[in-house]
Formats: sequence, structure tokens, C-alpha cells
Amino acid sequence: MAEVDTVAHAAGLSEDQAAGALLELGEQGWARYRDGNRAKGWMLLGEGRAEAERLATAEMEDSGQRSAVFDLYEAFKVLDPELKQACTDFQIRGDQTLNDHTDPDYDAAVIARLADINRRVQPIMASLTEALGRLGHYGPRLDFALSQVESGDINWFTKPTLDSYHEVWFELHEDLLVTLGIDRASELAADSADA
Repeated sequence: MAEVDTVAHAAGLSEDQAAGALLELGEQGWARYRDGNRAKGWMLLGEGRAEAERLATAEMEDSGQRSAVFDLYEAFKVLDPELKQACTDFQIRGDQTLNDHTDPDYDAAVIARLADINRRVQPIMASLTEALGRLGHYGPRLDFALSQVESGDINWFTKPTLDSYHEVWFELHEDLLVTLGIDRASELAADSADA
């Protein structure tokens, strides 16, 4: 679920453009606005997800870049366990206690790992953008989230209601899976078998 400003930022659109696109998606029955007490915002409906998947698959086939994008996805996937571990370590200390962020050396070490992951993923993002231009917004969003964390706003590491590093990474991962037509459950099963 996301408000118009969040969608605009994520898609690289003005708020007016995003609002227009969301209203059009609503008219098609692909998205709707939920105005609940605890959560509100635009949400993609099942029909909208199916249409997005269809468009992503068609775009991938038309681009002639499937092999390149798949190879880049495989390179991205190598970093995924490191990112997950860094996120876990930022939230929970090795002794399984919640990280209360009162140890600046501990937090600095985990943030340094995040910066290293970002340094290694950015060339992958640049190549993905060359292969499929619509993926170009992810690299700058990851950079921005990291800059916020490094500036002291640790919420930008994993907070789900922000365009945090973890949230952008997860969104990118999902986008790549859809674009390549990879089922997440099958991927998880294959990863478990490899472990």
C-alpha cells in the first residue's frame, strides 16, 4: 500500500502524473485506494498484478535482453543473503537480543557492510538499467536510502513504511522475479536445496 507521493517517488513521476496513473488503474479495476484506520493508500489488486506481470513478460521478450538480465539477476542473487543478514544483524544482536542501537561501534560495522553491499550492487544496477531502462530507478533509490542511514537516520535501513534500503531491495527482487517469470516459491525451494 502506498500514497501518491510514495508511488511518484518510486516511479520517478510527478505527483500529478502518479495520481493520474493511479486513478486510471482504479478505473480499470487493477488498483484501489484503501482508506482504513490502520493502513491507507493505493494497493494493486489481483487483476492489476496479473496485468503487470503480463506487461513485464512482454517487455522482457521484446527487449531481446533476457539472457543479460538473467545473468545480472544471478549476480544480484549472490548479494541477497548478505543483505538479509545485514538487516537481521541491524535489528537483532548476535546474542538474539533486540539491537537498541546504543552501541555505535556495532551499528557502524553493520552500516559499513551495507555500504559494501551497495558498492557491489550498483554496477549490477547500471547494467540492468542498460538492458532494461525501466529498472533505472532502483540504483538511485538504494543510494538514497544508504545516504540516509549513513547520515544517522537508521530508519532508512529496514523500516517498512519508508523507501528504506530493505524495502527497495525487496521491491527490486520482486520486480526481477516477475520480469524473468521466476516463481518465488520455486526459487526459495531451489535455494534451500542448494544450501
